Amino acid sequence: MPDPSPRGETTPRPPRASLRTSVVWEVLKDAIDRRLKATGADTLDVLDTGGGSGSFAVPVAQLGHRVTVVDPSPNALFALERRAAEASVADRVRGVQGDVHGLFDVVERGGHDVVLCHGVLEYVDDPAEGVRNAVAALRPAGALSLLAAGLGGAVLARALAGHFTEARRALTDPAGRWGEGDPVPRRFTAEQLTGLAADAGVDVGAVHGVRIFADLVPGVLVDTEPGALDALLKLESAAAELPAFHAVATQLHVLGEKRA
Repeated sequence: MPDPSPRGETTPRPPRASLRTSVVWEVLKDAIDRRLKATGADTLDVLDTGGGSGSFAVPVAQLGHRVTVVDPSPNALFALERRAAEASVADRVRGVQGDVHGLFDVVERGGHDVVLCHGVLEYVDDPAEGVRNAVAALRPAGALSLLAAGLGGAVLARALAGHFTEARRALTDPAGRWGEGDPVPRRFTAEQLTGLAADAGVDVGAVHGVRIFADLVPGVLVDTEPGALDALLKLESAAAELPAFHAVATQLHVLGEKRA
């Protein structure tokens, strides 16, 4: 059972109890707790750009915070509304249609304690502008959480699948794409992602590799071996902050604080 929270509610499980989000969720919860202590507030204002159906937004609202989700998809926002209602946090979650480039058409500039920008930078025309807007939405010393596709993980995955030419193309392509059929428009190295954050006025506190091993392990092994999923989750967590593994992660997570 979940542990009781200080507010007398139950602490939610991770947005998806899976290898895809567990590392980011634990890091995000810690960042929210630190921001709470720094502000002395009971409730934070959280912005989730590209938050889709609320896989992070709803659990953050379950922690007691106000969350605004900006997403270009009406279908995703409808799913968000339904998910928030089912979790009994509809009064804390607001969904608005828009994107990170037109962010201040729909939300307040400088009005948020925490901003999530997950799975957005791969798809926007100008990642640097996207990060600048995300940072501009923060209050001074607010927390920024960036999550984007990692270059090294894609190269490794194509090579292990026997697609060596595609792996080499991803390695040398400016956008990190392995071919015309690649569904991801852009990938990043840890240096590129931290550079974008620093240039936008963020002091980077930590970089995490996400899905370092998970995408390489056969699913049948995780599903059938007793204790395998828990052990793999612990391995992912242990390796997440080690720079040696950032180069092979499927995703990269950057956590930082807006300069005052």
